[in-house]
Amino acid sequence: MKKKRITLLLLVIFIILWIITWIPVTEHIKVSPKESKLAGVRIVLITDLHSCYYGKDQANLIKRIDKENPDVIILGGDILDDKLKDDNAKILLEDMVKKYPCYYVTGNHEFWSGRVDSMKEYLTGIGVHVLAGDCETVDINGTFLDICGVDDPTYMIDQTFKDQIDSAYEKCDEDHFKILVSHRPEKIDIYDDYDFDLILSGHAHAGQFRIPFVNLGLYAPDQGFMAKYVDGKYELDNGSILIVSRGLARESTPGPRFFNNPEVVVIDIE
Repeated sequence: MKKKRITLLLLVIFIILWIITWIPVTEHIKVSPKESKLAGVRIVLITDLHSCYYGKDQANLIKRIDKENPDVIILGGDILDDKLKDDNAKILLEDMVKKYPCYYVTGNHEFWSGRVDSMKEYLTGIGVHVLAGDCETVDINGTFLDICGVDDPTYMIDQTFKDQIDSAYEKCDEDHFKILVSHRPEKIDIYDDYDFDLILSGHAHAGQFRIPFVNLGLYAPDQGFMAKYVDGKYELDNGSILIVSRGLARESTPGPRFFNNPEVVVIDIE
């Protein structure tokens, strides 16, 4: 009888933790540029939505983003999915692009869908800036951001991936704040070769089971067990700041998330 009560208690705790972990959060991160290139810019980073549901007409997620009053939205890959229908993602995208400049790069699941070209056409058609080895400059109240983006290297060798970064980086202005958007956080050895002020990524899902207090993930794709680059802010050897979002996936994740709420990341560049 005692064993049954303990088993039941553990099951209840498991269910409560799992339910709590479904609740999205907003994470605020402050970034100071290497030099005084800009101030007072707010970026919202959205990654790994995987077309998951956030209330009728995505109202819960849209309200959370609007509350932050961003200057620009960065869509860091796997916004659409290879299994779930596009409906939820499209509702969010079509709302966001009416209110904010939106910049997008692909993720691995979008390539796995076999529809990545049509996805890009759709995004471009509604006004999202699709970046694939390219760089665009945006003026935020007189402050200039160079936003560079690369395709996910699902079917690329490292040299081709690097060629895309080269192509984008060559278009940067040294006096502008330089941002690289790349779905993959683990490509540190490549990112260290460039002088980006900020690198924005997702993909790791915080390792599904995020280990509290040490900020490691139990297992993350392309990083393996005890993954390092899973959540928050990291400083690279060259001084660049890498920010990794835990993402917003719920239905399409490989397993339940623990200590790892889906998140909207708000980045204030001061």
